[in-house]
Amino acid sequence: MKVNDAIVGALLVALAIAILAHIQGYPLIPGQKYGPALFPGLIAVGFIATGVLLVVRGLRSGAPPVRFAPWLASRALVTNFLAVVAVLVFYIVAADRLGFVLTGFVLLLGLFVKFGVQAGRATLIAAIATLAIHAAFYKLLRVPLPWGLLERFAW
Repeated sequence: MKVNDAIVGALLVALAIAILAHIQGYPLIPGQKYGPALFPGLIAVGFIATGVLLVVRGLRSGAPPVRFAPWLASRALVTNFLAVVAVLVFYIVAADRLGFVLTGFVLLLGLFVKFGVQAGRATLIAAIATLAIHAAFYKLLRVPLPWGLLERFAW
């Protein structure tokens, strides 16, 4: 999806105005000509300049406000995208209960099968990849991954 530069520029100007309104309440530092509002104010002015340039460029281009990418016309590509989003949501919901190893294996296996990998090969790769990722994060990087149902088998 491509959003016209005029819309992005207008949002940038709106953000800059919100920043400028917010920093008005920053206190002054006694004995100094500038205070904590200086740098956010300078950044906001830069946002305004950039936003105005984007608005002008977007209006001159004559492009539609929003243009969808060609891949959105392909049902297979859209379902692949939705499958990736669905497995991410499933991981968030299920990882604590099932554990990283089981959840990761199920998610990888599901994606591999969805993307056309043969079931036997997908199962083997999903198992090896899940164990390798778990070992890398849990043992090497010391990231506390959830064990879930496999807690009694924790390394």
